[in-house]
Amino acid sequence: MRALTLDFQPRRRSGPLGWSLLTVGVALTLACFFAQQHLDQQSSQQQGHLQHAQRELTGDTGGKVGLTPAETREQAQNLAEMRKVSQQLRRPWERLFAMLEAMPRDDIALLTLTPDARKGQVRISAEARDLEAMLEFHQRLEASDELSDVSLLSHEIVANVPEHPVQFNLSATWEIGDANP
Repeated sequence: MRALTLDFQPRRRSGPLGWSLLTVGVALTLACFFAQQHLDQQSSQQQGHLQHAQRELTGDTGGKVGLTPAETREQAQNLAEMRKVSQQLRRPWERLFAMLEAMPRDDIALLTLTPDARKGQVRISAEARDLEAMLEFHQRLEASDELSDVSLLSHEIVANVPEHPVQFNLSATWEIGDANP
């Protein structure tokens, strides 16, 4: 009898394609790992900058647990000032300016416009050719939708100018209508 030669499975040899795929896979894994580490580091730095900026905005020094009464008063004053500015910005400026621009002002010259958003009032300083023009302007402001409770604070006839114009100050309540409070 003859000897049997059995070859169950031939031994596979790895070729250059296999080794190159393994190398590319390991390289991609390492690149992803280092990229993740870099992103984590940047994220922690950004978080630190954000916390630092937040502490500066709130006035927190990080070492104090509570505020002194003087610091509390100062913080309250700063907050009140920010609220005042916010109220000024939320006012419907365009409607007020459009109303004043649309009024016939042949005999009136507006000098100053001073709003007070906290009180909801506006002060108008102007100059009129005569008393009649001043009174007509007052009536037109009172009849407008934006202003109410218009009152004459002061007036003065300028005697040293030949035309004798009238300088006057008005105060009015500035109605905001549908604007957000």
